[in-house]
Amino acid sequence: MIIATKKWILLKVSGALLVPLMLWFIINLIVIYDQGYNDVINFFTSSLSRFLFSLFIIDAYFFSALSISEVFEDYIQNNKIKNVANKLLYASAVAIPVITIILISNL
Repeated sequence: MIIATKKWILLKVSGALLVPLMLWFIINLIVIYDQGYNDVINFFTSSLSRFLFSLFIIDAYFFSALSISEVFEDYIQNNKIKNVANKLLYASAVAIPVITIILISNL
């Protein structure tokens, strides 16, 4: 299979998975918006919420990294700059979710 086809399929699958996770997060954000600190901590310490939020963060960064890398492919002509930009993008797409999940799991 061609790499571009794999990227396209991964982009569609991660986007489709992102929709229900985003709806879940928005609904729960509305519910806990006016709540106190303890209620917010209780939300993020429940194992289901922790798992779904972790999945949401990982999928969101994966989707954004794939999308932005396509922009790099289309608009950056210099291969060295394109490769550095993609490597920095993928490093941040791994580091930021990992840091977020570690911080959430320490609550």
